Amino acid sequence: MSDEKRAFTDEEALAFHRYPTPGKLAVVATKPMATQRDLSLAYSPGVAVPVHAIAADPDAAYDYTSKGNLVAVISNGTAILGLGDLGALASKPVMEGKSVLFKRFADVDSIDIEISSKDADEIITVVKNIGVTFGGINLEDIKSPECFRIETELQDLLDIPVFHDDQHGTAIICAAGLINACAITGRKLEDVKVVLNGPGAAGIASMELIKAMGVRPENVIAVDSKGVLYEGRTEGMNQWKSAHAVKTDKRTLAEAVAGADVLLGLSAKGAFTPEMIASMAPNPIIFAMANPDPEITPEEVKAVRPDAIMGTGRSDYPNQVNNVLGFPYIFRGALDVRARRVNHEMKIACARALAELAREDVPDEVAAAYHGRQLKFGPEYIIPSAFDPRLIWYIPPFVAQAAMDTGVARKPIEDMDAYRASLAQRLDPTAGFLQRISGSVMSGAQKRVVFAEGEEPSVIRAAYAFQTQGLGQAILCGRENLVHQNMKLVGLNPDETPLEIVNARVSDKNPVYVDFLYERLQRKGYLRRDVQRLINQDRNSFAAAMVAVGDADGMVTGVTRSFDQVLEEIRRVIDPAPGGRVMGMSIVLAKGRTLFIADTNVTELPEAEELVEIACEAARDVRKLGFTPRVAFMSYSTFGNPMGTRSDKVRKAVQMLDQMKVDFEYEGEMPPELALDPSLRANYPFMRLTDSANILIMPAIHAASISTKLVQSLGGATVIGPVLLGLEKSIQICPLSASVSKILNMAMMAAYDRPLAEASA
Repeated sequence: MSDEKRAFTDEEALAFHRYPTPGKLAVVATKPMATQRDLSLAYSPGVAVPVHAIAADPDAAYDYTSKGNLVAVISNGTAILGLGDLGALASKPVMEGKSVLFKRFADVDSIDIEISSKDADEIITVVKNIGVTFGGINLEDIKSPECFRIETELQDLLDIPVFHDDQHGTAIICAAGLINACAITGRKLEDVKVVLNGPGAAGIASMELIKAMGVRPENVIAVDSKGVLYEGRTEGMNQWKSAHAVKTDKRTLAEAVAGADVLLGLSAKGAFTPEMIASMAPNPIIFAMANPDPEITPEEVKAVRPDAIMGTGRSDYPNQVNNVLGFPYIFRGALDVRARRVNHEMKIACARALAELAREDVPDEVAAAYHGRQLKFGPEYIIPSAFDPRLIWYIPPFVAQAAMDTGVARKPIEDMDAYRASLAQRLDPTAGFLQRISGSVMSGAQKRVVFAEGEEPSVIRAAYAFQTQGLGQAILCGRENLVHQNMKLVGLNPDETPLEIVNARVSDKNPVYVDFLYERLQRKGYLRRDVQRLINQDRNSFAAAMVAVGDADGMVTGVTRSFDQVLEEIRRVIDPAPGGRVMGMSIVLAKGRTLFIADTNVTELPEAEELVEIACEAARDVRKLGFTPRVAFMSYSTFGNPMGTRSDKVRKAVQMLDQMKVDFEYEGEMPPELALDPSLRANYPFMRLTDSANILIMPAIHAASISTKLVQSLGGATVIGPVLLGLEKSIQICPLSASVSKILNMAMMAAYDRPLAEASA
């Protein structure tokens, strides 16, 4: 990578790999090892039982060991990145990095193995003999042509996927980009004329894959350092290059490029000249994938061909051909069906899935990873971002299905929808919870949800996702011309996107809403013209009135105003539910558990009576969400030790509940560790909770707010909400400047919610 583009120093790179612990990998146990019994089960004598089971049936290793989710990353260091042959040990940082990427992006466990040999036969023997340990083999940074033979022979010798990522990973991502570039420029794969410079491991794999996808062999010209691979050439040829020789009178790269539609570079910096680019066909497609510096830069291409679609191997340019988009998800799908190999059909399925994903709306999480740069399908976004959170559940099912269709899967997946759901939960702690909510929303009657700040681009995108995902009908509140303008800004066509738009000022329901609100406010100091102004100019008042009179089932707002201000505006229009308590409840998802924390937003210093109401409201709504409520009242004291003014109120709240007939477990006052860890309760045998608490009632709003924000800021947990509870109608307030995904989640909660009378019926 050129020094002017690199965002770190050599010292920073070395420090990253050295501190706080050398290297990038560690082994983490998946079973407890706290007691003598644990030790007996994990090792001797308990381990003998699965040993016998596997000896009797080798496939049982997938059930009783980590084999089914374990990949070996193997190299001999003869082709390290763009650095060349620096030896097996020098390749270890790269192989460790590859293992980290497996885990980070697809939850695949991986270990790096460096082999100190350049002899293909020795490498084949080593890998063949250790292959039984793993569910798959990822070969890496092994130079050609040896890599071809090593991969081919190991595929025949082993009954697990063997995949040389330098070949196929690049080929798959390149093919995905080519699919979309052809779609944008109006080309068909069978018609494009392709020139590939650099027929090494990745280059030959790329040619084989695009030909398998429909590019005609006679339309592909390969060029190496000695010129075009033409029929009859003998110098510098081998069996793999000869397979791609074509009948042509062209002999140089410049001659081959003239008139070509596509130019693929897997060679070296500076291999392409501006003159070559200028000679290409209209709207040329150029993937300059040499690392660390491309064959030609996007700036040089743009200077001579502004109509070009350009991709590189670099993350600091658009359209990065990045192998991390392929290998984690190829292996995830292959491992999950226990595939015997990765075949052409599985690679093609991966490429097509990546191409399809690039055409979808891009989540805010991706924009955040790119410093806020808005990405949408087009010439500068034809390949998905490596940080797209959907990759884990979007790509592997295509790979798994192709394995099943071609007969290489030993454990077919019966329910692909359930498989997608399980994939989403592997890396996203919110996925299981949200999928339960979305499933309920989609299976019930479709709700009409009004998005009060309908002119905001993020709100428009959330509303579009809400409707297209089948969660309900979205209504945007705003001025039509500005909504349409911002729809175009985010890549939506107003003529093709069926989102309902209501303009408060010109709505024919305006008089109805004014009458309704004036009746509520006329004895609270409001004149009719004041109410008219509210309905005309305040979208929260207008949208809330829509919900109040039944023209919408729910409402989402809060993106442009603070929670307190929005809640005040809404409560002018919407009453609390009978017997309900208006409050905020945050949902914390961490380490496999779901916690509900209240009140996080409304009552600053609740008295004992208010704490009781908060607990009852939280328990009622948590049950509606499908959980059995177990309430713990939080305090710095533990059952009276030490005494204090604030804890007195908590104790009184528990005493009040003792006098009531409630249908949920509760206990208090106590600190969080006692509420969440039943093993700590030996000194308190009188505790009534039958398991860990899942609802934490905080003694004050600052404790609730600070605790949830602290947990979220430290990482390792995801916080949804706060969810607004206790109103007569279903209203949700997003955090200020919320992302599209957060707005969508709150809209889903608004569609899921229903009046308490209906819930208790």
